Amino acid sequence: MVEVEFADGRSFHLSAEFLRVYSPAADSKIRSVGGEKVIFGRRHIGIMSAESIGNYGVRILFDDLHKTGIFTWDYLHHLGSNKFSLMRSYIRTLRKHGLSRDPQRRK
Repeated sequence: MVEVEFADGRSFHLSAEFLRVYSPAADSKIRSVGGEKVIFGRRHIGIMSAESIGNYGVRILFDDLHKTGIFTWDYLHHLGSNKFSLMRSYIRTLRKHGLSRDPQRRK
């Protein structure tokens, strides 16, 4: 979980899963399903580190080694302000394609 506070007095608690799913970077671990880009199986993902990128934003290193996205402060504010509708949309997309938030079991 990450807590982000803004000068307007708003603060948001954003889960690692939510941030990973809405990472602003293109990623090879995204599955294309019916033309939609869908990240799945990240319910238990963790954050290994976060690095400030000047006054611009933050780069987050997730424990699946994804680290190419830079979360601008504006984007983090957008994510926090729309967290519930974005998460509902994500879950609907997973259900639509028969995918899960849980990691796939190894065979």
